[in-house]
Amino acid sequence: MSNTDLSPVRIAKARHLIDPVFMNSALRTSPAIDRHLGLSLWLKDETENPIRSFKGRGTSLFVASDLGGPTTLVAASAGNFGQGLAYAAAKAGHRVIVFAAETASPLKIDAMRKFGAEVILHGQDLDAAKARAKTFAAERSFRFVEDGAEPAIAEGAGTIAMEITDALPEIDAVFIPLGNGALASGMGCWLRHRSPRTRIVAVAAEGAPCMAHSFTAGRPMETPSVDTIADGIAVRVPVPFAVESLKETVDEVALVSDRAILEAMRLIRQHLGRVVEPAGAAGLAGLLTRRREHAGSRVATVLCGANLTPQQITAWLPD
Repeated sequence: MSNTDLSPVRIAKARHLIDPVFMNSALRTSPAIDRHLGLSLWLKDETENPIRSFKGRGTSLFVASDLGGPTTLVAASAGNFGQGLAYAAAKAGHRVIVFAAETASPLKIDAMRKFGAEVILHGQDLDAAKARAKTFAAERSFRFVEDGAEPAIAEGAGTIAMEITDALPEIDAVFIPLGNGALASGMGCWLRHRSPRTRIVAVAAEGAPCMAHSFTAGRPMETPSVDTIADGIAVRVPVPFAVESLKETVDEVALVSDRAILEAMRLIRQHLGRVVEPAGAAGLAGLLTRRREHAGSRVATVLCGANLTPQQITAWLPD
């Protein structure tokens, strides 16, 4: 794709290119959660697919639209993006090398390898692993694939919003987890096109606020460290393309505490019987902190990942 702007036309076409296993995910409701929040909520569940997250949509589209013959791809990931890239690219005959932090979830590391990635551990956080991945790829003339920097990856994620608007023509607000920015910018691109009245709120973790600071400043703003249970959105160094894209695709960026994320995870388990990872509950956590502003509204969010170790489930979601 030569056009670096996000395109609702390409999002509409993407439904025919993305692996069907990632499409048409469930749109869940809970009368109990509605009563608790005082509004009508729909939760787009992206956890019932082979990689248990939304990342397969964007990586499928990227592999189908942006790659030619067999090549070697290098990426950095906390786990879910690496799984998505390995799932799509390895099946298409590409070699996939993923750098992950030494502190990354063992479950996610094993899953990336299971789907065909070679995983190299480096550094204490995602951005340290990413810096090494960029150098590694450049030294060998391999293709570096950065989550948040490829239009196709964001546009693939935008199909989530397309499915929401197909089911819900009238929606007042959408709360979207914000990490590297592909999910929020892709969904926001579609919503701006199809439902311009909808308020689009991206939700980042208080302990990883670089994207919120960047959105406010209008330019990339790094932070010296991250400190949050939500590893899937624990970004320290923002992706410039994503920062630019968010200017046109979201109305605001909210920050939520780990405590609010845990409350959201527990509500999802209690009322929907679903176990989601912290990043997967960030959208609902954002709504929890702003429910008075949206009282009586029709609101949607995304459960964007569910890769938790048994130890994490026991610690965060005790019976």
